[in-house]
Amino acid sequence: MDVARSAGSQQRLSDQREKQLSRVLYWRFFVNMALMLVDMSMFIIAGATVLNLRHENAPFYSWRFGFTLDTTVYLVIVAAFWIYALREVGVYHRHIMGDGYHLNALLVKGMVVCWVMQCTLNFFFNFSLTLASLSLMVIGGWLLTVIERYFSRMFLTRSRRKGQYAYATVLVGSPEGIGRMLRFFAKRQQLNYRPVAICPIRLNKETGMIEPLDLAQAGSKAVDEQMLKYWGSRLPIVQYSTDHLAMDIVNLDAQTVMVCDVFARYSDNYNIFSVRMESLGLEVAMLASAADIGNHEIQVRSIQGVTIITQRLPQYSIMARFFKRVFDLVVSGLAILCSAIITVPVAIAIKATDGGPIFYTQTRIGLRGKPFKMIKFRSMVVNADDLKRKLAEETGQTNRFIFKMKDDPRITKVGHFIRRFSIDELPQFLNVFKGDMSVVGPRPPLPEEYAMYNQVYATRMLVKPGITGPWQVSGRSDLSAEESEALDVAYVQNWSVMGDIILMFRTVGAVLSHKGAY
Repeated sequence: MDVARSAGSQQRLSDQREKQLSRVLYWRFFVNMALMLVDMSMFIIAGATVLNLRHENAPFYSWRFGFTLDTTVYLVIVAAFWIYALREVGVYHRHIMGDGYHLNALLVKGMVVCWVMQCTLNFFFNFSLTLASLSLMVIGGWLLTVIERYFSRMFLTRSRRKGQYAYATVLVGSPEGIGRMLRFFAKRQQLNYRPVAICPIRLNKETGMIEPLDLAQAGSKAVDEQMLKYWGSRLPIVQYSTDHLAMDIVNLDAQTVMVCDVFARYSDNYNIFSVRMESLGLEVAMLASAADIGNHEIQVRSIQGVTIITQRLPQYSIMARFFKRVFDLVVSGLAILCSAIITVPVAIAIKATDGGPIFYTQTRIGLRGKPFKMIKFRSMVVNADDLKRKLAEETGQTNRFIFKMKDDPRITKVGHFIRRFSIDELPQFLNVFKGDMSVVGPRPPLPEEYAMYNQVYATRMLVKPGITGPWQVSGRSDLSAEESEALDVAYVQNWSVMGDIILMFRTVGAVLSHKGAY
C-alpha cells in the first residue's frame, strides 16, 4: 500500500509539473510570437515607405534568372530575414526582451546581420534594387523596431509587476543573501523573476552540511527584516529539506530556484541540491561573480589521451585592441574639434570666475597601475583637494573608492553647470588622443583609492580608464559603491567596440537626464 501510495504521489507530482511547464511554454511562445509579428510588421512598413519615397516600389526583376518578384512578396521575405537575424543574435531570449540596454545592442547586431543577408539575396538574384534603398530599408526597420520595442518593454514591465510573463522564483540562502537578492530584483524590474517564497538556510560548519535556518530564535526576525526592508511585504517561507524541498517548490507553482549564497559553487552540497531541483524540471539560477569565467572562450583539446582546457577573452586579441585604439583616435579627434564651440566659452567663464587656472590636472592611475596626469576643466575651488579629506570624514566615505556627495561645497557656480552636463570631462579627450585613456572604460582612480582595491576590484585596471563607463550610464552617483564596482569589473570581461558605441549613446541620455549627476 505504501509503495502504491508513493507511486501515485510521484505520478501526481509529475503530472502537476508537466502542466506548470506547459503554461510557461505557452506564454513564452505567445509573447515571442507576438513580438516577432510586430517586429516583422515594423520592417515591412519601413521597407514599403523607403521604396515608395524612392520610387522603387515596382516589382523586382531578376536580371540573372529572368523572373519578376512581387514587391509584397519581397518585403515579406526580407522581413523574415529580419526576424531570423534578431533570433540569431538573441533578441528573443526571455532575459533580453525586457532589458533596454542589451536589447538595443543586439538590435544593432541584428541590423548588420540582416543587411548582409539582404545584400546576399540581391546579389544572388541580381534584383533591380539600389544599395542605398536596401540600406535605408534595414536602417528604417531597425529604427521602427527600436521605437516599437520601447513600448513593448513598458507593457512587459507593467505586466511583470502584476505577476504575468515572469518566472515564479523561490530564493534560497541566508537572510542577508535573500535580502540582497530581493533588493536586486526590486531594482531590475526588466528581469523575468518574480519572488514567490523564500527558503532560509545555514551552513553547519561542524558537519559541512546545509541545514534549515532556525526560525524559532533570532532567525525569524532577521528574515522578516530583510523581506520588509527590500521587498516591502512578507513572502511565504519554505522549510529546507533534502528530500521534500523540490516537491514543495513545485507545489508553489514556481519555475526557478535562485541560490543567493551559503551554497559554494561546484561543491558537493550545491551539486546534490541542483540535481534534486533539476530532476523535477526546476531551473536553478544564481548571480555569478564579476570575475567569473563565463564570458571566456573555452576550448577543450585531447592530446595523446590528455584533455587540456584553454580559455581566453577574444576582445584582448591584437586586432581587437587595434580597432579600439583607432576608435579612440577617431572619436577623440572629432570631439576635440567639434567641442571647441563649447570649450572656448567655458574656459573664459572659468577664468573670469575667480582668476584661477582653467584646467585642473590630477594624478590618476591608468592601465595596469601606471600613473598619468588627467586633464579636466576646473569645477572646484583651488584648494579642493585639501577639503576632500575633511568632507570624506564628515560624510563617512573614508573607505569608499568613489567619493561623491550632494551639494558639495567645493564646487563653484560655473562648476555646477559644467558638471551637470559633464562639460568638465571634455578636456579628457586630450588624454584619450595621447593614449593615457580610452573613450569608454572604468573611471581612473586616485592613487589613494587604487591602494585600497581588493584583488577582484583591481582587475578594472586591466583596461585603459575611460571618460565614460558602465556606472556613469547606470545611475552614476546614485549607485551604491558595490554596484558601481561590480559594473566596472564586469566591463573588463565584456567590452567590445560595438558595446563602447552603445555606452556612448547611453551616456548622452544620462547627461541629458542628469540622473545621478552631482
